[in-house]
Amino acid sequence: MMEPCANAEPGQVRLIRGDALDIGQHVAKESVDLAYLDPPFAVGVTFRARAEAPGTTLNRESGEVAYHDRWPSLEAYLAWLEVRLDRVRSVLSLQGTLWLHLDQRAVHEAKVACDRVFGRPSFLGEVIWIPGNGSKKRRGPGMSHQTILLYTRGKEYVWNAHDPALRAPFASTSLAMHFKNTDEHGRSFRERTLGGKTYRYYADQGRALGSVWSDCPAMVANTPLRKESTGYPTQKPLKLLERIVRASSVEGSLVLDPFCGSGTTLHAAATLGRRAVGSDMSELAIATTRQRLSDANISVTVQDGHG
Repeated sequence: MMEPCANAEPGQVRLIRGDALDIGQHVAKESVDLAYLDPPFAVGVTFRARAEAPGTTLNRESGEVAYHDRWPSLEAYLAWLEVRLDRVRSVLSLQGTLWLHLDQRAVHEAKVACDRVFGRPSFLGEVIWIPGNGSKKRRGPGMSHQTILLYTRGKEYVWNAHDPALRAPFASTSLAMHFKNTDEHGRSFRERTLGGKTYRYYADQGRALGSVWSDCPAMVANTPLRKESTGYPTQKPLKLLERIVRASSVEGSLVLDPFCGSGTTLHAAATLGRRAVGSDMSELAIATTRQRLSDANISVTVQDGHG
């Protein structure tokens, strides 16, 4: 069994070739401030990497298998997921938060599983992420969003509400109508009295983001983002993970991604001064993540999950 990674240095990544089920063997209990989980979605297909064949454009049909997302039933999938959620909970610190990223295929049932593992009062809320890829559905409402469920381990969880990544500019009409006062430093502000208490809001601080995030386009939704692409299927954009890391951790925190895929979470955590550990069963995921981090000059150590 490996030594726990709680003493890893900020900016370093530990990469484990293994199952999320065994994460407790490699990460110290109550040491993780942020766990981001992007597991299989119960789609019912096999995902392949995007490979470039000679004389052709990038395609997935000839790409290497990344992972199989096929299950005998939804019940089988949920049973597989729930035990892994329980393992991740055991390594969360008392100020830690779990972010579980799914879509409409299983998110409602997965929330019930999370309620069992964490307790329903530990549900913090959800983020609706709009990748911007549109929808190909011909009948009924097109599914153009994904859902991220948030659960906390304790009551004093990390939430950096004033981080710029969690703020958005006020609308110009709001600035003109409401921010008519200026303090001694020249900052525009407005004040509101609620429940007998007066609150001050500064124009340059912006407003808090809501629960619908539409400003983090997916890899295929915006051509300029393709420079981030590793070819790994289901890769998430760096901007999305940087926001999540900024929201629920601080410099020096330990960030965990037990389904690390192309390594976006680990990349974001390391560049933001966090300690990071990731794991994946897919050999392609391990190879892709290792190469990506090395290319970014991020220190990464790869170990077998059973080693």
